[in-house]
Amino acid sequence: MRVERLQNTIQEYAWGSQTAISGLLGQPRSSKPQAELWLGAHPLAPSATPQGSLLALIDGDPVSTLGARVAQRFQNRLPFLLKVLAADAPLSLQAHPSLAQAQAGFAREEAAGVPLTAAHRNYKDANHKPELICALTPFEALCGFRKLGASARLFAGLGHAVTTSLSAVLQLGGLAGVFETLMTMPKDRTAALLASVVPQLEKLSQGTGDEAVAYRCAHRLAQAYPGDIGAVSSLLLNHVELSVGQALYLDAGNLHAYLRGVGIELMANSDNVLRGGLTPKHVDVKELLGVLDFSAGPVKVLEPTEAAPGEWTYATAAADFRLSRFSLSAAHAVKPARSGPEILLCTEGTATVEMGNASLTLKRGESAWVAAADGAYTASGNGVLYRATVGTL
Repeated sequence: MRVERLQNTIQEYAWGSQTAISGLLGQPRSSKPQAELWLGAHPLAPSATPQGSLLALIDGDPVSTLGARVAQRFQNRLPFLLKVLAADAPLSLQAHPSLAQAQAGFAREEAAGVPLTAAHRNYKDANHKPELICALTPFEALCGFRKLGASARLFAGLGHAVTTSLSAVLQLGGLAGVFETLMTMPKDRTAALLASVVPQLEKLSQGTGDEAVAYRCAHRLAQAYPGDIGAVSSLLLNHVELSVGQALYLDAGNLHAYLRGVGIELMANSDNVLRGGLTPKHVDVKELLGVLDFSAGPVKVLEPTEAAPGEWTYATAAADFRLSRFSLSAAHAVKPARSGPEILLCTEGTATVEMGNASLTLKRGESAWVAAADGAYTASGNGVLYRATVGTL
């Protein structure tokens, strides 16, 4: 085998950008919002190689493509899915299930005869979906629950009887109850609460400091999704702004919403998303409540560490994946240690991947597949190359 150039699928969702992904690929502005570029072997949108579908390539020879250990550990499946995510508008308030929850949910919907393509289907596969988002541009997100005292102050500041009452409950440690109360509130009560609270959000957003930032974010969500209580629930979550090159790791049960920006997203090979709001897509609050981790506290922002000369790695607990970044220059080629299958994506400049007597040059937006059985390679050029591979098994 040898390094293979990939052709990848663009997913069009309402929150996507008309310029970010098309610009990365060197294409004209899109007439539709392009939200995600998928690189991998997920059955819903596998990448293509000159030899055919990457999914078919792996199915035909899992040991050579994945390596014996990876094939055995992950049931002959590529364990990760790499994406470029481009958000011009906020994504849904969502979380992902653990492996056991995904297996149970998938089996339950299969037994009920729910089609995989059904809009109301929660579990598209039987896998978990821990994920990493690495900022290619300044990136804004909600991630995990705030410290209870901070959320209580934000709720009290709204000055409504309901939010004042919920603020008191929060101070007693009732985070799960407050979130469930909000998310399951009848439509008439939701409408009345929002009618009073949204103008107050706008007023409070004019200030300075962290609380004003939180109110400003909630007001923006209320405008983007009128009538959705998720705007108020957002005050329970940490607001995070990533600089280019910084990342977040989100394990099972982490409630989050990406707000805007372009990033490299690497995850377990799954499309399981449980949504609570801020979306026109299927929402299942009951299922979401069953998977949430209600731990509260600040978010850990990941900075890459130099694992080897020229290779900067984002360390996580995930066995399914590991993300690295190669910074290439004329004087600095990289020859990384290999331990399994890889997908390479060039995001700036050019990168030439040399393997024996063969070489492949990737321009900005181009990507490649490297099978486990392929030999060592050297990456050189003048640009930035992201590397997705397996984590520590």
